[in-house]
Amino acid sequence: MLPPKLSNEARSAAGMKAVKARQDRAVVKKSISDGALSFFDLFNDQRECIQRMKLMEALNCVPGVGEKRVNIIFERTGISRSRRIGGVGKKQRELLREEFLLMKTAPMPGKLLVVSGPSGVGKSTITKGLQNFDNFWVSISATTRYMREGEVDGKDYLFVTNEQFDQMVENNELLEWAEFTGAKYGTPALPVTKALERGLNVVLEIELNGARQIRKKVKEAVLIFIEPPSWIELESRLVNRGTESSHSLEMRLNKAKEELKAASEFDFVLVNTKVEQVVQELVSLALR
Repeated sequence: MLPPKLSNEARSAAGMKAVKARQDRAVVKKSISDGALSFFDLFNDQRECIQRMKLMEALNCVPGVGEKRVNIIFERTGISRSRRIGGVGKKQRELLREEFLLMKTAPMPGKLLVVSGPSGVGKSTITKGLQNFDNFWVSISATTRYMREGEVDGKDYLFVTNEQFDQMVENNELLEWAEFTGAKYGTPALPVTKALERGLNVVLEIELNGARQIRKKVKEAVLIFIEPPSWIELESRLVNRGTESSHSLEMRLNKAKEELKAASEFDFVLVNTKVEQVVQELVSLALR
């Protein structure tokens, strides 16, 4: 059965009503954004256009509440993302009040940035540059490889035995782990979780397989792939580094060719022409 046809006058009136509703909602949202109106005043506004406003739309107007905080609020309260102001019950309002109080006292969880790319592309130099920023924390990987000259246990890596590493895997203490050129590498989960809870942006400098593991485990992680300006430049960096045997160097170069093909799997691709520029780009990504 088809709906009844509207007369020109009825259609015009409906159009004017819709325009007025949008204007009223825009005024209310601006008042919340400016701090002139409390978010909780919306529940006492009996105008139909306000009662039909989506809760998510209103939350996004509250000063200091960004997209990430909104997602956390819906997750913790269990309120449907499609809920409208008029459909928010008394208990749900109390849950929202608790979240607003918590927001004033608890730091906003940081972002998890996963930095990956082929060996020699400059990942370590880039992540060290981020250590100059107070709101960044660079995770320290555990590894079974030998300690190179100048490296410090607990600063560059957590150097562990094969037995210790296998125990960490068995106890599910690693966010990700992989094996390459006879050594194992992994990211201890607990320090990462604690740093995020303190509001720090955590940076993981890991290989491709590890990044893929993080993608499956931590949906909100931001994956960044670092590319070299050219293949010739990457090859030159690896050769001049002088830390690899000829066999290990060949393996790394072959692996790099495969890794470069995986750049499309990442959220962002940054070309490391200048380290300082890449560092600033990573800082900008954390602020989004």
